Amino acid sequence: MMQVSRRRRAVVILPSGLTLGNLFLGIWAIVSASRGQFELAAWLIVIAGIADMLDGRIARFTSTGSDFGAELDSLVDAVSFGVAPAMIMYFLFFQSGLWSWTIAFLYVAAAIVRLARFNVEQAGMAKTSFHGLPSPAAGGTLATLYPFSQTDFFQRHLSHLPWNQLAGGLMLVVAGLMISHVLYPVVPRFNIRTLGGRLSIAAAVASLIAAFTIPALFFFPAAITYITWGLGRTVLLGFLERLPERDPLLDEDDEEEEDERDTEYADIRPRRQIRGRQRPPEEIP
Repeated sequence: MMQVSRRRRAVVILPSGLTLGNLFLGIWAIVSASRGQFELAAWLIVIAGIADMLDGRIARFTSTGSDFGAELDSLVDAVSFGVAPAMIMYFLFFQSGLWSWTIAFLYVAAAIVRLARFNVEQAGMAKTSFHGLPSPAAGGTLATLYPFSQTDFFQRHLSHLPWNQLAGGLMLVVAGLMISHVLYPVVPRFNIRTLGGRLSIAAAVASLIAAFTIPALFFFPAAITYITWGLGRTVLLGFLERLPERDPLLDEDDEEEEDERDTEYADIRPRRQIRGRQRPPEEIP
């Protein structure tokens, strides 16, 4: 019994341990950027993103998720994918300007708002789409710009562009997308029984190979592709005036009536607490 209890305690602690490891990597990235070690800082953010993905999956797989874990994860993400990427960009591009640091502030503010909204709307709930650009994707996009800028491809074809201005514009764009209503896909579930599932597996294998063999050429373009895909899909649906038949923030497999929402996906609002209980959506003014 004692061994089972210890094993259970270890399983419970593991997700929070990964979350704190994520925080360690974020702080390390900030320190590295302040020392001019921008490539190291970039890969630390990428590893932090992997840790962030694993802690949630492990918590769900072991049924050890909790409100405490969700809040801890958001606070850590605010550092690792909010403050740390902003500081990398600041030390790279904005140190000389008197007020250019405010671009970093706007990005961090958007990341924090994004995380707070996620906690209200989606934390601990089944989902097939993210409501707004996820903060790890936003932070990874900014962080991996530097390794990409050191590649031969960048030096030959892109180095002549005004990157001080483009970097500021990129920060503002991803900040706006984080707090937007643009829907971004989650990592798909792998299923060898369907064509889409097999294509997802093939894409995942190809991505892993590229990530380990040509990381500097892979991560930043992949992040830009992900950002463009979500934005382009939303714009296309807007032109076609098509809305999903059901809430895309819920899993497709979850068809029980009690798990479905009554609100439109673009008009999701938090519920208010009154005298220790939640008001149903129809009572919200």
